[in-house]
Amino acid sequence: DKEYFFSDHGERSALLAVSNGKVLLVRQYRLIINDLSYEIPGGRVDVNETPENAAIRECFEETGVKCKNLKSLLSYHPDLDIWKNYTRIFLSEEFSHISEDNSESHVWMPMEHCIEMIFSQQIVDSLSIIVLLAYHTKINKS
Repeated sequence: DKEYFFSDHGERSALLAVSNGKVLLVRQYRLIINDLSYEIPGGRVDVNETPENAAIRECFEETGVKCKNLKSLLSYHPDLDIWKNYTRIFLSEEFSHISEDNSESHVWMPMEHCIEMIFSQQIVDSLSIIVLLAYHTKINKS
C-alpha cells in the first residue's frame, strides 16, 4: 500500500508569441523569489474555456497583445508526483493587436538573449525555460 497526495491546480495554458525574432515576455514581481521575473504569458484554463482561448486571454490580460492563429507547440505534465495541472503551450506569430513597445509589464526580447537569460538565471520559472528551450531547439533544427 502507498498513500498518494497531489495538488490539483487545474489545467494550464501558455502562449509563446514571436515577432521578428523576438519573444514576448511578461515582467512581474514574484514573491517566491522576491524579485522581478521574466516569463511567457500563461495561466489557468477557466471552466468552459478551451486551452487556446485561455492562452489568448492570458496573453492579452498580461501584455495587451492579442494573438491569433495559434499552433500547438508542446504539452506536458509539470510534475508526476505532486502536481496535477496538465499544461498546453501554443505558438503565435500573428497578432490582431500588438504592443511593440516594451513596458513595465512586458518586453519583446530577442530569442538568443532569452536563452542567455536562462543560463544566467534571469529566467527561472520552469514553464518559460521548457518552452523557450523547446522552441529554440525546434527552430534550429529546421
